Amino acid sequence: MVNSILTAALIIILLALLISLIRFLKGPSTVDRVISFDVMTISSIALIALIAYFSNRIIYLDVAIVYGLLSFLGVLIVARYIERGL
Repeated sequence: MVNSILTAALIIILLALLISLIRFLKGPSTVDRVISFDVMTISSIALIALIAYFSNRIIYLDVAIVYGLLSFLGVLIVARYIERGL
């Protein structure tokens, strides 16, 4: 039961990655691209967590946490640049 739910979650995450990639490439403004990049990173973190579960490797969760922190800092820097410049 758990594996079927996680497999469905994997499909939804991959679909979210695809949709946000399309928005990133097609987005008319810089803000749209930043938001879609943030969605892609959040989906990637969830994907890394699922990979950690399926492969029984807990170390991948550390990678996901570091990736999340770097993504958060990157979005903050880009938002600050868009708002008033560095």
